Amino acid sequence: MGTHLLIPIFRTNIIKDNKLDALELLLTRQSTPRLITPAPNTQQLQHILDAATRAPDHAGLTPWEFIIAEEDGLARLGEVFVNALTLKGADADFIAKAQNMPLRAPMVITVVAKVIEHPKVPALEQHLAAGCAAMAMQQAAFAQGLGGIWRTGELAFDANVHQLLGLQADDQIVGFLYLGTPAVNAPVKALKDGMSFARYL
Repeated sequence: MGTHLLIPIFRTNIIKDNKLDALELLLTRQSTPRLITPAPNTQQLQHILDAATRAPDHAGLTPWEFIIAEEDGLARLGEVFVNALTLKGADADFIAKAQNMPLRAPMVITVVAKVIEHPKVPALEQHLAAGCAAMAMQQAAFAQGLGGIWRTGELAFDANVHQLLGLQADDQIVGFLYLGTPAVNAPVKALKDGMSFARYL
């Protein structure tokens, strides 16, 4: 393997009629941690959710659920975090921090892998399918001029969070997708040379 080269890319004139060229989208996608209102509107959210259902899905199981929190729902998600951590006996400072986590964006979508018993599709494959759905959702947001960041952390794996969100025993949160409008027009990060991670067999 060679050194991982960084190729600078500049995002200029790639959004046309609120749509992004597919290849430029793939080569310029990046996380946007600083998000403000507005959240995705009804049509944008529909595109985001529809894109999720195009994710690779062996046997057509659609092994996912998307729990949308905006406006008052953000506070409710914060309370889920508080209650879960309180049950766990977490530190008070961390509990206070967790309560405000959903408020870092005007919309948070909890992406859940809904594992279905299947002889040819193991749980891992279904988790990956839900992860692909999360990636597709962020891409769809980015393509529409929005921003997003996929977060996980210990709360994604907390049994109390799962229970308070009404999840089943085999369900797994694969991430919290924070969506909104970028607070700043950040420069696009340099592109890593994909060939430096590859080898021919």
